[in-house]
Amino acid sequence: MAKEKKKPESEEVLEEKTDVEVEQVEEEEENPLEKELNDTKEQLLRVTAEYANFRKRSEKEKSETYNFAASNVIGEILPVIDNIERAISDENGDYEGLKKGVQLTYDGLLASLEKLGVTSFGEAGEQFDPNLHNAVMHVEDESLDANVITDVFQKGYSVKGKVIRPAMVKTAN
Repeated sequence: MAKEKKKPESEEVLEEKTDVEVEQVEEEEENPLEKELNDTKEQLLRVTAEYANFRKRSEKEKSETYNFAASNVIGEILPVIDNIERAISDENGDYEGLKKGVQLTYDGLLASLEKLGVTSFGEAGEQFDPNLHNAVMHVEDESLDANVITDVFQKGYSVKGKVIRPAMVKTAN
């Protein structure tokens, strides 16, 4: 057997470096996939965080919009409350004055509701519409047309076309 020559230390280090370089080349071949995977993970985390922030921001905006709308409604109704408080605190006991004050308060309330887009419906003589009216009584009367409202027990209200409360009515035929 031939004796192996002992390599100088510098050659051993050179061989080790060559092995390390081969491993680095292999890692570089895997690195593009790993890098793409890491980039995709990072993108996913960012999109998830953006969505969570969007959801929180949307909830906050929804809450602020509701609070703004509620404060507008309350602001319109407060003058009516003031008028009712004045009517209650009136010590004169004047029935006609009280009646006139209640009528003015009622008119003010209707004006406030109108500003908010609230309309009332359900009058005697109108045609019955099941989408707008709730018939709680029925009467047979040959002098009236079919499905005509004869009496209104409670007016209906809608806001910009959306029914808040149907009218409670009595219908004929």
